[in-house]
Amino acid sequence: MKLFRQPLEQYTDEALMREIAKGKAAAFAVLYDRYGPRMYRYFYRMLWQNAAKAEDFTQELFLKIIEKPQLFDTRRNFSTWIYTLAANLCKNEYRRKKTSDLEPGVGELWKENFSETLDQELFAQHLREAIDQLSVAHRECFVLRYQEEHSVAEIAEIIGCPQGTVKSRLHYALQQVSSLMEMWKTN
Repeated sequence: MKLFRQPLEQYTDEALMREIAKGKAAAFAVLYDRYGPRMYRYFYRMLWQNAAKAEDFTQELFLKIIEKPQLFDTRRNFSTWIYTLAANLCKNEYRRKKTSDLEPGVGELWKENFSETLDQELFAQHLREAIDQLSVAHRECFVLRYQEEHSVAEIAEIIGCPQGTVKSRLHYALQQVSSLMEMWKTN
């Protein structure tokens, strides 16, 4: 029997998930404090910088975690798992959203700078589509590097592969996105 237990804040993410699976709400609160702001920023960047969507998706993500903590294999890296869940939620949203829908909405596009706004929205839509065409491994590296602004070393740790593999995936992803965005290049 342990007389002294370390505070939950000192637990690893994986240990917190074991505690959450046992029904300990305090462990969930610690995990939410660690990852809530990161996941919000991730969703904000991935979902057209829409704060309401980012908030909804963050809540949905953590609701999935609290409802089914047993889905997490505690022998694996939690950070990788949560980003994978988040990426899958975004992919589902992209599929749900009609390609003809433009953010922030057709009504808002009718402004004085209609042409410029439309160009920006079309570019953003094409970029999202190009990123969606990347393989899961390449897309994950691309998003973590260029949208989440993680270093190559951090990405290697998150996804559990060598830094050289991350660099290779980033190089390939940039080439593919660049080729898919060829029409947007200027001379």
